Amino acid sequence: MPRLEEIIYSGYIAEGETVVEFEKKLSDLLGNPYCLTVNSGTAALHIALNLIGVKDGDEVISTALTAEPTNTTILLTGAKVVFADVEVETGLISPDSIEQNINPNTKAIMVVHYAGMVCDMDRINAISEKYGIPVIEDAAHAFLSTYNGQYIGNNSAYTCFSFQAIKHLTTIDGGLLCLKNEEEFTRARKMRWFGLDKKVSRLDSDITEAGYKYHMNNVNATVGLVQLEFLKENVLKYIENGEYFDQELQNIDGLTLLPYYPNTKPSYWLYTMKVERRAAFIAMMTAKGMGASPLHLRNDKHSVFNAPMGVTPNLDLFYEEFVHIPCGWWLTEEDRKFIVDTIKQGW
Repeated sequence: MPRLEEIIYSGYIAEGETVVEFEKKLSDLLGNPYCLTVNSGTAALHIALNLIGVKDGDEVISTALTAEPTNTTILLTGAKVVFADVEVETGLISPDSIEQNINPNTKAIMVVHYAGMVCDMDRINAISEKYGIPVIEDAAHAFLSTYNGQYIGNNSAYTCFSFQAIKHLTTIDGGLLCLKNEEEFTRARKMRWFGLDKKVSRLDSDITEAGYKYHMNNVNATVGLVQLEFLKENVLKYIENGEYFDQELQNIDGLTLLPYYPNTKPSYWLYTMKVERRAAFIAMMTAKGMGASPLHLRNDKHSVFNAPMGVTPNLDLFYEEFVHIPCGWWLTEEDRKFIVDTIKQGW
């Protein structure tokens, strides 16, 4: 790739103007001026938790239906993860369960827009305002999903994206933290680089708060800039394929489609549905050369969280039936028709 070659041989591959350019383009795309690139979605989550001040003895309400970094990052702060239940129809975190788990130790609420589906933010926003508890949106799967007609990244005080290799937008590895004000944006920018302000000479800078080495570099940012040139076309293909499945997979015995909350539109990072006899369904799809999987182990099964079992009955039900099929840009019209026709034949 000539653009990448140009950066590599430029003599400056660390964080520089290319990163700034990438951040500006992301800000313009998402409609949020406070977008800060980092080297992973996990780093974005960690900075958000530290901006809130989550620490030892605190609790963060989260969901067990997610990739592990959502919750292992909470443990890095010393806080306890409290698993809320999900809505049995959607698999997304339940606002009722969030509210039931709030106590004086609750410092933050972590919600996950799983597989590109947007949580019930109307109710979650109301709970956040009622109790004065900030929300972190883990939007690793939800780049260009929308809520109230705006791209995700404009609602809560903290929204975290992943640009890891298999996401809608990839920088090979990378992430983005979207904030709501300049003060926290400035603080986060220092936090991603040891606590130093890169706009000030290193000899004149004073670290007032210890930070991390979480910055993005010019090489990753260059990959991201090239990806942006094809982003809407690629993500629109995900959405087109997902909407095709929404239409064509209706009224099939043993298969239940998931509803989407009002004022939300998913970006369909994966297509999620519920099926009876899931093991048989996966075996059938595999035999026909197609991927199907629940993808993630529910996080409360990991001993590191020391989570009590049996307190998330909706997740117990949902987890037994949900499954993903691909709906990415690489699926042709023939591919997706073959998937639908195969499913309609039964399993």
